[in-house]
Amino acid sequence: MAEFKVAPADASTGEKLLTWVDNRFPASKLYKEHLSEYYAPKNFNFWYFFGSLAMLVLVIQIVTGIFLVMHYKPDSAQAFASVEYIMRDVPWGWLIRYMHSTGASSFFVVVYLHMFRGLLYGSYRKPRELVWIFGCAIFLCLMAEAFMGYLLPWGQMSFWGAQVIVNLFAAVPFVGNDLALLIRGDYVVGDATLNRFFSFHVIAVPLVLLGLVVAHIIALHEVGSNNPDGVEIKAKKDALGRPLDGIPFHPYYTVHDMLGVGVFLMVFSAIIFFSPELGGYFLEYNNFIPADPLKTPLHIAPVWYFTPFYSMLRATTDDMLLAFDAVVVLAALAAIVRGRFSSAVKLGIAALAFAALACFGAFKFTGLAVFAGFDAKFWGVVVMGGAVIILFFLPWLDHSPVKSIRYRPDWHKYLYAVFVVFFFVLGYLGIQPPSAIGTLVAQVGTLYYFGFFLLMPWWSRLGTFKTVPDRVTFHPH
Repeated sequence: MAEFKVAPADASTGEKLLTWVDNRFPASKLYKEHLSEYYAPKNFNFWYFFGSLAMLVLVIQIVTGIFLVMHYKPDSAQAFASVEYIMRDVPWGWLIRYMHSTGASSFFVVVYLHMFRGLLYGSYRKPRELVWIFGCAIFLCLMAEAFMGYLLPWGQMSFWGAQVIVNLFAAVPFVGNDLALLIRGDYVVGDATLNRFFSFHVIAVPLVLLGLVVAHIIALHEVGSNNPDGVEIKAKKDALGRPLDGIPFHPYYTVHDMLGVGVFLMVFSAIIFFSPELGGYFLEYNNFIPADPLKTPLHIAPVWYFTPFYSMLRATTDDMLLAFDAVVVLAALAAIVRGRFSSAVKLGIAALAFAALACFGAFKFTGLAVFAGFDAKFWGVVVMGGAVIILFFLPWLDHSPVKSIRYRPDWHKYLYAVFVVFFFVLGYLGIQPPSAIGTLVAQVGTLYYFGFFLLMPWWSRLGTFKTVPDRVTFHPH
């Protein structure tokens, strides 16, 4: 049993109370380990605002969600009317609802920027692989949470968007129909679907999300934060064991983050009060019409934060599969030629690449019965899912000798810039109705997206790299 601390006789009431708590719960210990004595690099820039902003938006979503649940009715006959009741009759209900809907899009904006910062500065590299994996799991969980929440208003786009996405699971060979039935809870999207999505959105997924956020922060504080230089600050310490290039997270970065929070809240409030629909991107106009199973909207598209991946799904055709297979084969060849693997592993990679080529060739040219269930729709689902899953493997795909983009060859920056452009283009095309030219551009973007990651073991080691400094570069304001 741990020895109890005793407060000094002349201690104030607050100090005595803190001592009493510390003897039963490690409040001061947690405060020191994660705030006042957690040393973060002193050269953080604006890219490091987005982690704390993600926490802020998570709190906003939880609090506003609690108040919305008080008045929402998860019943297909009353769901839409209950949302209208919240908007029109509940005092300040319109504000809570708009905060929640704007918060959903804000969450993805902040998380996408947070992930891109990790991509730029190599925050997924050793020893932070687990931090990145937890972050990708949070992203996957967030997508599930957003998809299930999107159905709840029971408007036209909610209903038909869920219909389209759930039917994608039916493309899985052999078990697809049963899987789609399990997700819907009925043969059509209806009351059973609404109830189970409501349960997952309000209880199950948030619990998993909170657990992953805690794991993400614990893993981060165990290994320490990365920085724009990619230099490990723990390598150089003073006589007291404090990093020479580190400063306590509190009060320095808690005050620093207030600037990001202030700017974010101004933009957030401006959207809520002046344009909560944001031109139909945050709240789609069709979703202000009650769900009607007998009237299909002219164009069904998911919310903007899903559209890059939806574009990849639509772009997957038979011809595009062969081009994608070529990327896989090139990635395998790069791994064989440049990878630091044993002969047996290289032989296995070559065998898998040959098998992939043979499978796609048989699917395309022979029409064998064994491939009959694996149509382009199924491969579209695979590509869409793979676009997210591939992010988990990023720590082992990047073989660059340096972490940060600052010290990589300049042409690497152009690769990243083209990646961002294609991601935006895919997002835009996912909102638009299908067209021949749009499909072609989406196919090029999809191939670039996967080529960026699959060929990374090869291209990330090419070029002349700059010398990484021993200490972080910091210029005080």
